[in-house]
Amino acid sequence: MASAQLAEEPGGKAPDSGAPAAPRKRRAPADRGGALASRRVLGMRVDATSYAETADAVIERAEAGAGGMVCVATAHMAIECLDDPALRRAVNSADRVTPDGMSLVWALRHMGIDAASRVYGPSLLPILCARAEARGIAIGFYGGTSEALDALQAELRRRFPRLRMPFAWSPPFRALEPAEDAAARDAIEASGVRILFVGLGCPKQERWMAEHREALSCVLVGVGAAFDFVSGAKAQAPAWMQGAGLEWVFRLGTEPRRLWHRYLVGNTRFLYHFLLRGNRG
Repeated sequence: MASAQLAEEPGGKAPDSGAPAAPRKRRAPADRGGALASRRVLGMRVDATSYAETADAVIERAEAGAGGMVCVATAHMAIECLDDPALRRAVNSADRVTPDGMSLVWALRHMGIDAASRVYGPSLLPILCARAEARGIAIGFYGGTSEALDALQAELRRRFPRLRMPFAWSPPFRALEPAEDAAARDAIEASGVRILFVGLGCPKQERWMAEHREALSCVLVGVGAAFDFVSGAKAQAPAWMQGAGLEWVFRLGTEPRRLWHRYLVGNTRFLYHFLLRGNRG
């Protein structure tokens, strides 16, 4: 299955569409789940959703071409939102904010939602792919490295042979020029994808989704490191560590130089603000 990818020019630039930026499109209002229970954790909304409920919401909006935005939230995202009110507003306006990290599951339970459960990005991605394959919905990918995208698509073809994946692009590791961004947006729309998985990492992917959701008819699902985990490029923590809330220890051990500040400083700040300061956001 061919994947429509934006070819990069020698300077690492995406092709220029030659057209001015498209006007913002009027999309269906954000679906916050109606009676779906939620709480504010350090000011960031977290929904007490489930894999099935989130998948139902994404598929419904995808089939309607209504666009939308789904964030899979962690303690790291809560701290980023605490430090950046604009990011917090963007996340709080999403259609779903799922508790990806066990710390947020425990926070929801602490605040009275006893049945709160984890909706983990690397598990949500294949669940949505299975639904998309069954309903003929095209999906795409934005982010990660070219190698990671190739491996991810190969693994998903193995699992879901009828899944349509007409778009995948690894953007350069720098801010795009306006013409490059317009070309990427136009390519996403032209591909016909209805679910776009965004793997830029927090908070970059949340900012990107908030900036582009009004101009795109696909549902944007920010899944962080899921591209690497689902493809097998990076090892995941054992299930018992995930259930015990110790996945961060495993990840810190595998990537200490990159993740030490996020986990050692960020997790300490999360506990301080949630427990000692009474969940003040």
